[in-house]
Amino acid sequence: MRCRNPNGAGTIYYWEEVCSVKRILLAFALSVGLALGADKWDLTDAQAQEIVKKFAAQETAFADAREKYTYRQTARLLELDEFGNTQGSWEEVIDVIFGANRRRYEKVLRAPVQSLKNIIMTPEDLQDLRSVMPFVLTSSEIDEYHVRYLGHEVLDEVGCYTFAVKPKKMEQGQRYFSGIVWVDDRDQMVVRTYGRGVGLLKTKGQQFPKFTTYREQIDKQFWFPTYTISEDVLVFDQLSQRIKSTVKYENYSLPKIDSTITFGDVADTPAKPEEPKKP
Repeated sequence: MRCRNPNGAGTIYYWEEVCSVKRILLAFALSVGLALGADKWDLTDAQAQEIVKKFAAQETAFADAREKYTYRQTARLLELDEFGNTQGSWEEVIDVIFGANRRRYEKVLRAPVQSLKNIIMTPEDLQDLRSVMPFVLTSSEIDEYHVRYLGHEVLDEVGCYTFAVKPKKMEQGQRYFSGIVWVDDRDQMVVRTYGRGVGLLKTKGQQFPKFTTYREQIDKQFWFPTYTISEDVLVFDQLSQRIKSTVKYENYSLPKIDSTITFGDVADTPAKPEEPKKP
């Protein structure tokens, strides 16, 4: 996102949430430190890399499976004032479905006129919405990232390996994920991600919020992204803007494939021509 008025007008907001974020990060660092102290989860580099290899293979299978599903995606971005009141918004609701030719596409259901006052949605924001927030790290992409083992912790009664992930290098026009992933220690599947979209920018001054994406098990098999939330403060040169964004991924469904074979009418057996009568 970039500032709508980079040359001036705007109020700089500061509030206690910034301190809250610092306290949360400190608590997280302490929890990671405790996890690293447990011998059971103090993995060697070889053990950690073996887990990385396994969860990347699971992500590859998951990415392939998700391409076969239809679902609804509802995205909202709110500009908030210092009291938490909405002062501007952006929204988009789409269905990801299959057409008659079995090709997947997005059908826009709702896209009201946006009323953002201080920030502007950029192509990079939309790219993050489509591919970075529901981050998938497949076997073919794993070599593009540095993956470092942090430790072990429990999320909602699910034991998880925790890894820090960031791109090794970035190319113009591409968006990448930088942050933390939590991997189920039993099935080696990603169950949560936290971070932000990063990349090389043509326009300076753009800011991208940190987000958390939660996954849930769909059809008792893969963990699909179901909810992304971001509450952050975007700090520009002339103003700071508090934002809240949510993305919901709902109604995952495997479409029924109707295959009807139609047969033409059975042709009548041509009658044997009558022999000409003898005079």
